[in-house]
Amino acid sequence: MKYVLTTIVLLVGISSFSQNKQWTLEACVNHALENNITVQQAQNTLLINDQDIIAARGQFLPSVSGSMGQRMSIGSGFDPVTNQRINNQTTHSFNYNLSVNQNIFNGFRTLNLYKQSFLNQEINNLELARIKDDISLNVVNAYLNVLFNKENLQTALAQYSFTEKQLKQVKSLVDAGVQPRANIFDAEATLSRDEQQVTVAQNNVDLALLNLSQLLQVSYDGFDVATIDIDNPSSELLYNNIKPVLNYALQNRSEIKLAEKNIENAELNTEISKSGYLPSVNFGYGFGSVWSESKNDFTKQAFFRELDLLKGHNFNLSVSIPIFSRFQNKTAVAKSKIQEENSKLNLDQAKLTLESNIQRAFTDAKAALKAFEAAKRSLAAQELAFSNTQERYNIGAMNTFELEQARVQLINAEASLINAKYDFVFKTKVLDFYMGKSLTN
Repeated sequence: MKYVLTTIVLLVGISSFSQNKQWTLEACVNHALENNITVQQAQNTLLINDQDIIAARGQFLPSVSGSMGQRMSIGSGFDPVTNQRINNQTTHSFNYNLSVNQNIFNGFRTLNLYKQSFLNQEINNLELARIKDDISLNVVNAYLNVLFNKENLQTALAQYSFTEKQLKQVKSLVDAGVQPRANIFDAEATLSRDEQQVTVAQNNVDLALLNLSQLLQVSYDGFDVATIDIDNPSSELLYNNIKPVLNYALQNRSEIKLAEKNIENAELNTEISKSGYLPSVNFGYGFGSVWSESKNDFTKQAFFRELDLLKGHNFNLSVSIPIFSRFQNKTAVAKSKIQEENSKLNLDQAKLTLESNIQRAFTDAKAALKAFEAAKRSLAAQELAFSNTQERYNIGAMNTFELEQARVQLINAEASLINAKYDFVFKTKVLDFYMGKSLTN
């Protein structure tokens, strides 16, 4: 019983730990990449590509088929010897056949289809990489949003705690006759507003956690994330020059490689379409025999004996030359060439879009850094101003309204700093994303 109870306690402890564990950024990204439905569908597409490759390879091999059949006919017929009509004749027949067919030449269509099966696999691998990149960036954004709202909650709680102390101080000053009793009502109203801000901040944290848990497709119950220390990000996170980012992205980003592979695929489709203009050559071989029996059959033999006597081989070589295909080949080639041009335009568009996104991201990151540095200076100034206002308020040189105004400015400065900090961190992560760096570092 003692061992049973110990086991139960351990199991309960492990279960409790698993429900309340804090997810790291790396764990969130890895879980999303392993369990996302879109990723799984893309992986299944790759499995289909494997089967397509096997099927394309099989086109080089000959096809083998066999057949056998039994037939019975009832009715009038002719005697093969006397050539006289025979009424009410019943004839039984049996045949078997084994055939082999091999395509020798079909305008390189089979070869190009084989190449295309591998190319399609490369395209779908690049598409999977692109999907994973997008999911990773979305998870990082959602994760940072949780941290952003958590820090806002801590600020709101700190303000609430400060207001509580301020209310106690006002009450003691009122009791001492230094301040009027109306100041107590003002302080209580401020405390109620701060309590409301705490509620709003907590709700934002819950919503951010819910959004991240849904993105990861895990239960929201007990879900939480680990805090990352990003109290003072520096300008070293920002790239000094956009050129390295652009050069790397244009050579290595999945969307560019995907567009280039689509051009190769379009060119292969053109070659496949051109095969319709060329002749095709096929070779066939067959082996079989036939047995038949009727009442008036004077030459009938035993079943296996007759099959052996009538067995035979046949060979055939056929050449099919296209002369007029009702414009089907012509239009197929023309459409393939148009698709080639579209694929090249898609590559140009992909490069323009990527360059535009990186330029925007770099500009946004520089602006975010300036906003973050300005927010730090503003907060330092507001903290000093509020400290001076509080000292003047304590000696009666300023009223409650002026103190509240200074406090609101301080709260706004703190909120601006938090927002600018996380905005700057995310913008630099976007640049890391285009440079192929890990988003979890």
